[in-house]
Amino acid sequence: MIHKRYPEDLAILGGPQLFDEIMHVGRPNIGDRERLLKRINDVLDRKWFTNRGPLVQEFERQLTEYLGVKHCIAMCNGTISLEIAIRALGMTGEVIIPANTFIATAHALQWQEITPVFCDINPSTNNIDQVKIEELITPRTSGIMGVHLWGHPCAVEEITEIACKNNLKLLFDAAHAFACTHNGKMIGNFGNAEIFSFHATKFINTFEGGAVVTNDDDLAKRIRLMKNFGFSGYDNVIYVGTNGKMSEISAAMGLTSLESLDEFIDVNYRNYKHYQSDLEEVPGLSIIRYDEKEKRNYQYIVVEVDEEVTRLTRDQIIQVLHAENILARRYFYPGCHRMEPYRSMFPHAGMLLPNTDMLLARVISFPTGTSIQIEDISKLCDLLRNTIEKGDEISERLNNMSNIQRLPEHVWL
Repeated sequence: MIHKRYPEDLAILGGPQLFDEIMHVGRPNIGDRERLLKRINDVLDRKWFTNRGPLVQEFERQLTEYLGVKHCIAMCNGTISLEIAIRALGMTGEVIIPANTFIATAHALQWQEITPVFCDINPSTNNIDQVKIEELITPRTSGIMGVHLWGHPCAVEEITEIACKNNLKLLFDAAHAFACTHNGKMIGNFGNAEIFSFHATKFINTFEGGAVVTNDDDLAKRIRLMKNFGFSGYDNVIYVGTNGKMSEISAAMGLTSLESLDEFIDVNYRNYKHYQSDLEEVPGLSIIRYDEKEKRNYQYIVVEVDEEVTRLTRDQIIQVLHAENILARRYFYPGCHRMEPYRSMFPHAGMLLPNTDMLLARVISFPTGTSIQIEDISKLCDLLRNTIEKGDEISERLNNMSNIQRLPEHVWL
């Protein structure tokens, strides 16, 4: 074990790295490898690789049962799920969304020539501010898309009331919120539909995949047509569609993941509580807490940095961590409104999003999941504690360095 003197032995200042291997925010959970390989071998033996094979059907059935919804349509990824749901609902013109979300939320609209209108967040929840939604509604507004950020549900009832009053479609991007509840009801049951991601870095994954869930029979029928080129029967195309189908190999991983769902949540919860305990006495760092009265997947360990207390900027802390092989992330920096094409389309959007900009400048997401051990978390938190204790000195030395070596960014969503 490396015993560092601070700040001399920080890796960014020339010392040895704390971790030999890179610690990612979202290294994939695998589940039971033997069962996964058996399922994959069965797929190869059947030679039915796609076109809603038996494993996809079973995956959809299990998701429907687990979530308590009427319909689940598995897809090749979460972005296509968003795009098809948006199109199936007939959204046009403008749709109101938060800016602190993964860029796919905005792109799924813009790709279809629908303008994402960015709404500020409620600083107490970090989700879209329901009070400010109505101020953004225009004659061109066709819908609202909330995002259950880090698995924390939006103000579902208030947003639903606004959507109903203004005759707007309502989608929820629930990419972070699988296995979570709101007022005891599973996420997946709200709005016209909700969209899940089963990307490799989600705690339940299908290698790459997603799903639309809904309790609307007609909407589900349209989505099933649209994700398979509009085919209704063998030679009968009755709708304009695309290819959003999930493969059998992906469904094999999804079913294997579901079998380990409780284990994954238990590990995430253990990690969350350990971070919470170890960071409690670290000045200037506040872990974003989960409502433990509800079901949560505890997939994201997110900390807010108070730079006046740490005397290190959030980005300096991340530079220190990256040098030690800890690829902590700035979720979802700098915000959709400061990425193209939106920063050119809305150059003054930041003036309407002060809470969003403040949050995006403060948060760090830390590694968790089944690949992280408790001793890894302890070492990481000790590093943070000792670094912040020497915050003034470390900040000055970093500011005097003309060429700080940075590790490459990896996209772990």
